[in-house]
Amino acid sequence: EVQLVESGGGLVQAGGSLRLSCAASGFTFDDYAISWFRQAPGKEREGVSCFSDGRTDYADSVKGRFAISSDNAKNTVYLQMNSLKPEDTAVYYCAAVAVFGRVCPSNWRSYDYWGQGTQVTVSS
Repeated sequence: EVQLVESGGGLVQAGGSLRLSCAASGFTFDDYAISWFRQAPGKEREGVSCFSDGRTDYADSVKGRFAISSDNAKNTVYLQMNSLKPEDTAVYYCAAVAVFGRVCPSNWRSYDYWGQGTQVTVSS
């Protein structure tokens, strides 16, 4: 059974940092794209970052501030978030989808597996 479990969210002041973790079970990363999405109240779910066989993608709004990485031994993907802004406040989800090659689907509807989400709140 595929499971994704996020952790690491919380409340932080603007300019601070958080590291989110997405622990996966039931599959290995080799053939999957793992992405982080976020959704703020009243807004559409948006892609934040993706990791796929070494390829990394970022939304323009987080480039230079967020970094995605993978620890295959732990079957965990991390999202290091620095220089956080109030507009980063959202529920953050990790999601996975089987892919061929180094592909990062941008549409959240392409993903088959989702974690429960973790709240990130950035105060001004």
